[in-house]
Amino acid sequence: MKIRKAKITDIKHIHKFVNEFAKKEEMLPRALNDLYEGIRDFFVYEDQGIIKGVCALHILWEDLAEIRSMAVKEEYRRAGIGKNLVKRCLKDAKELGIKRVFALTYQPDFFKNIGFSEIDKAKLPRKIWGDCLKCPKFPECDERAVIIYL
Repeated sequence: MKIRKAKITDIKHIHKFVNEFAKKEEMLPRALNDLYEGIRDFFVYEDQGIIKGVCALHILWEDLAEIRSMAVKEEYRRAGIGKNLVKRCLKDAKELGIKRVFALTYQPDFFKNIGFSEIDKAKLPRKIWGDCLKCPKFPECDERAVIIYL
């Protein structure tokens, strides 16, 4: 098993992962072209040639990044894959000099178990007024914000 940077050949798998969760309203859907454009943000968890999970670290500002599109195949949940993917993203953020990493999530307890704490979304103005304005759920967002300071 290994966590590695995503490759172009992974994008259709990532698209399928993310949008399966989106159908269950566990995360927001992502367009295929957005995933190709953001490929450098993504890590995949691969075991014996099978992609079991994905996660992205998206840089928003000089000191702020977001964990996005973290998804693990249903049959591999509770095996530490999601936790390891998030930790890999945090390692990447730290290496880049990012001071704060947040996530908007329907699963805040998952992130709290990794060291994140819940915050008011209003404390993330660059995020709220950037990507969130394009979201179909804005302004009635039901995701919760979590943050970790590196």
